[in-house]
Amino acid sequence: MNAEKFIQRLCLVLVTLYFGVSLAGPLTALVVSSLQSGDDGSAANLAGRLTDPRLVRAAGNSLWVGALTSAITTALALFYAYGLTRARLPLKGIFAAAGQIPLLAPSLLSALALVYLFGVQGLLRPWMGEASIMGWQGIVIANVIATFPHALLVLRTALSASDGRLYEAGELMGRSGRSMFLAVTLPGVRHGLVSAALIVFMLTIADIGAPKVVGGSFDVLALEIYEQVLGQQDFAMGAAVALAMLAPTALAMGIERWAASRQSAALSARSTPLVLKPHLARDTAMLTGCSIIAAGLVGVIAVCQFASVAAFWPYDVSFTTKHYDFNRFDGGGWQALGNSVQLAVFTAIGGALLVFANAYLLEKTKPHRVVRGALSGFSLLSAAVPGLSLGLAYVFFFNNPANLLNGLYGTMAILVLATITHFYTVAHLSATSALKALDPEFETAAAAMGRPFWMVAARVSFPISTPALIETALYFFVNAMTTVSVVVFLYGPHTKLASVAVLNMDDAGDVAPAAAMGMMIFYINLAVRIAGETVLTRVRASTTRGKVS
Repeated sequence: MNAEKFIQRLCLVLVTLYFGVSLAGPLTALVVSSLQSGDDGSAANLAGRLTDPRLVRAAGNSLWVGALTSAITTALALFYAYGLTRARLPLKGIFAAAGQIPLLAPSLLSALALVYLFGVQGLLRPWMGEASIMGWQGIVIANVIATFPHALLVLRTALSASDGRLYEAGELMGRSGRSMFLAVTLPGVRHGLVSAALIVFMLTIADIGAPKVVGGSFDVLALEIYEQVLGQQDFAMGAAVALAMLAPTALAMGIERWAASRQSAALSARSTPLVLKPHLARDTAMLTGCSIIAAGLVGVIAVCQFASVAAFWPYDVSFTTKHYDFNRFDGGGWQALGNSVQLAVFTAIGGALLVFANAYLLEKTKPHRVVRGALSGFSLLSAAVPGLSLGLAYVFFFNNPANLLNGLYGTMAILVLATITHFYTVAHLSATSALKALDPEFETAAAAMGRPFWMVAARVSFPISTPALIETALYFFVNAMTTVSVVVFLYGPHTKLASVAVLNMDDAGDVAPAAAMGMMIFYINLAVRIAGETVLTRVRASTTRGKVS
């Protein structure tokens, strides 16, 4: 065996070990722990506990809220994405940026904004009459806001791929705009609609923030896991619920993959760009609707920012910074924010390098089909595992004294590992797409010249893929700063995190400090995102000049 083959296999072994430690081992431990539920430790007794009326009700509530949130969010995101891609809107850059704002903040922030607006002492409470924001309606509204950017990203990409010839033919045939939308546009983005709806569904099912803040007595599976583990210390039952929670998300992931396999290409070699023509009624309607949606998204952040500097909402709104003195409140203080930045940096660097290394091995070195299938499957599996289920699985796996990796429990390393794994799939798909765009002749030529694969990767593939690599790092950073579900069971006394601090401070009644901590997370993510976009602009310009020369 030559050195190149040896290194390829060594890299594959290391990636396989990563998936074994980060996914296969923890999920196996979760299954074993769930079977230990009950006195006799049998699967039959586990089934009996899973049919408990409260748990069945929570499961039904989760499915119903997830479906409703998915329908509303997908419809709003389709409208907004259509305005950005198919209408002549002014200030499209501002509208696009506004649509991504909730990504930069923890999902709890939208729920906190609802409390400040519609809670018992909310600014708009007098207008609501007998209606209440607490319950399923609050969960749905908060999750619509939090998941909107995810659906928008998918649908905007889907609508950007359009063949202008189809619309020109429709005009020549006298088809109306509505007819073309139903006959051409919707079928063309069918997979995007399915993907967006299922992504929103999975995010809503796994969300703990909104049910905890505005859910009231409305039970959902995520809250049931949280209360079983941290409230009643019933880890076995928590494992059983976490295992049950895998079913709807795994089903959703399977539906998305099926839809992807049936989606035909939206563009061909003969496609022409779609030329947008002025249309007063359409453009006015899009501008009005998109303005309302953008105002709502920006308003959530504005309300939380105002509340974080108001002395005593809503009675004394004079300016104060006392809510930013985090060391006075339960949640970890400023150290929690520093820990979150540290977690985000390590996750961004480690996650981006790991994802691209694995994607390169799969796409460019062409391992055995069994190995390739297994690694590809693991790469997609993390998307089907809710954050709470994954975090609890890590507790059972790494907190076992018999595990040689037990020393990682309670450290920053386990938080980094869990966060990378939780957000791995989207990053993997992005990296794979970037590498698929590179001509395979690079590797063929290198092999003919006797150059090893790592030289091609270091000198050609990775430099050309630098923009995608930076985007992946930014994706990991932002999500590491905002995630709650995957880390809420894993942090230790010295590794408290800002996103979890928001949850804990709200739980303790310190709502304004919770909003202040959420705003600090938002501003850090915003600064990193702006810096990243600046670097990306320069890198893309440099790459373009290199291609031209």
